Amino acid sequence: MSMVPYLLTAEGLNKSFDGFKAINDLNFVLEKGELRTVIGPNGAGKTTFLDLITGRTRPDSGSLDFEQTHDLLKLNEFEIYRLGIGRKFQTPTVYNDHTVRENLLLSLAGPRGIWHALFGRIRKEQEERMDEILHTIKLVERARDKAGSLAHGQKQWLEIGMLLAQDAKLLLVDEPAAGMTDEETQRTGELLLSLAGKHTIVVIEHDMTFVRQISQGRTVTVLHQGHVLCEGPVDKVQNDERVIEVYLGRKSKAA
Repeated sequence: MSMVPYLLTAEGLNKSFDGFKAINDLNFVLEKGELRTVIGPNGAGKTTFLDLITGRTRPDSGSLDFEQTHDLLKLNEFEIYRLGIGRKFQTPTVYNDHTVRENLLLSLAGPRGIWHALFGRIRKEQEERMDEILHTIKLVERARDKAGSLAHGQKQWLEIGMLLAQDAKLLLVDEPAAGMTDEETQRTGELLLSLAGKHTIVVIEHDMTFVRQISQGRTVTVLHQGHVLCEGPVDKVQNDERVIEVYLGRKSKAA
């Protein structure tokens, strides 16, 4: 039994869409403070798994528990969000017409609403929290610029900052390296590594150079046909015959 408490536990999850099994007897355990990368070919069930965690989709069967006390299958999307599960989609969803700082302020606002966030009195601790996040995501110099003017990678960092502003306990990050330059990808990896331990993070990714950057000494989970094909260190996973076969569609010849 792990000494670190489990943050997320999935057991026997199944989900079909019109006869297609997107998730097939999926078992998954995530420890608090982990940075876990989930890889797999297209159609492996990665995005559907995130949809199940966040309540966008309901499984046909199985269980999904958060912090060992919350049954996520009994909660709606908003209640799951309030528990501290935040998701960053592949395409950044920032408020383009508001400044970078205002985007963080809106995320800090919680249930009080946009009007109060933008026109109400900002508390000292909110100012300090926004400053801290701006330094973390390295956007201090862009704080007063409109989010719409940011480069693609910077928008991704801002959206990660918005999850931090929400005080999310679990960050679900979907293909953060997609569409980024090599430099942006490197900096995104450094950002996620700086958050590991303080936050629990699940990263869905295809870019194996990026996966290697953020997964050294950590567990990588490989999904295939909605099921965990294998788990382990990145070197072991990349050299696993089953993984090579599902990615390449054939058996690799032994040397």
